[in-house]
Amino acid sequence: MSEPASTPAQLFRHSLRLLLAKDIPGWVALWDDHGVMEFPFAPEGRPRRLEGRDAVAAYMRPYPDHIDLHDFRDVRIHETTDPGTVVAEMRGVGQLVESGAPFETRYIAVVTFRHGRITTYRDYWSPLTPGAEFTGSAR
Repeated sequence: MSEPASTPAQLFRHSLRLLLAKDIPGWVALWDDHGVMEFPFAPEGRPRRLEGRDAVAAYMRPYPDHIDLHDFRDVRIHETTDPGTVVAEMRGVGQLVESGAPFETRYIAVVTFRHGRITTYRDYWSPLTPGAEFTGSAR
């Protein structure tokens, strides 16, 4: 039996496993009630900031209906001078559910954990990627 995730890097890797398993409720359960998710590169008409676990849950609920993630590749997690914050680089690969077209995008995420919960998640992804309108999470 493996140890429960406890460091920010372990928690972040666990969050990726939940997304690959399409366990959106499990992923949302990692969030603090007042957690904030931001999308600095969100195109016009898409949310740039979600406040609270319920808002994150509502945003993420339809994610698996649009993108079938198969893997996160080239995952690099960088620790910061803030022991609760990590910066992660990764490449998400899969396919778009509706068209079956391949999906691939690079992400950089700045994620802060407090007491084992996500309190802030800034998701830097390219809005130019096909299907990007559904890629706002970490995936």
